Amino acid sequence: MAKHPKTIQEQINLLKSRNMAFKDESKAPHFLANISYYRLKGYWWEMQDDKVNHHFADGSYFEDVIDLYNFDRNFRLIVFNAIERIEIALRTKMIYHLSLTYGAEWYLDSSLFPNKKYFSDFQSKIHTELSESSEEFIVKHYENHPAENPESWKALEVLTLGSLSKLYRNINHQLPEKNKIAKEFGLYNQKYLSSWLITITLIRNIIAHHGRLWNRVIINKYDWPTQSINPILNYLPDNYQRRKVFPILSAILYLNNFISPGHHIKQEILTLFDDFNQVPLYKMGFPKGWEKQPVWK
Repeated sequence: MAKHPKTIQEQINLLKSRNMAFKDESKAPHFLANISYYRLKGYWWEMQDDKVNHHFADGSYFEDVIDLYNFDRNFRLIVFNAIERIEIALRTKMIYHLSLTYGAEWYLDSSLFPNKKYFSDFQSKIHTELSESSEEFIVKHYENHPAENPESWKALEVLTLGSLSKLYRNINHQLPEKNKIAKEFGLYNQKYLSSWLITITLIRNIIAHHGRLWNRVIINKYDWPTQSINPILNYLPDNYQRRKVFPILSAILYLNNFISPGHHIKQEILTLFDDFNQVPLYKMGFPKGWEKQPVWK
């Protein structure tokens, strides 16, 4: 049966009955009026010593939950900025390298894409997005050239990172431009860039929907290179380790080192960790001595 809704005071009383403590209970209603009880649940889950009966361990404070929530909110903003740089660079490199070799409308050339179903699905998606786009350059294109497809430098600007990632993955592996793009991201093989991009898209979508990254389990698998142009980690993270944020965050940082030299992303992350030094980073897969890993030095 569906649970009955509770007032904010009833929510506070429920937490107290489960051994949640409050340093200043008078401030709790404000937080619960602006951050839902259910959203905060993901941040207090690990504080429970009995997850069946939802009982909190001694010393579990509501204010610590809010601190953890604020840490994660700021962390997501930094990661989102890092992913945005990757998205823009991927779009730019695909347009540049493939247009110079295969022409302005290469994204419509089925011979470049071996998986015909993916190609067909992509064609349907991009034509829908182009027809529904309110971007001025797309509107002007169809006003001036109603019977012509937009060039790739116009068309790909309306694609999401997810669509760009799938488009890159479906490019024929034999095309030298595909590996050229990967190398400009610091990887010897396009296989790893393709794999990373799918997971980075997942993280981007979690952030876009204000989901939690702290203590998040990464549900899809991705490959990890045994060699890269510059060292990333001094170990090969196994599948279990890749279920946490640390390895893919290291990958995001690594890609930014190549496409955006001089960025401040790492320093922003380190400053955030200093500001919230009570946050248990190991819950995100950060290993002991992670600061000494090559990409984090």
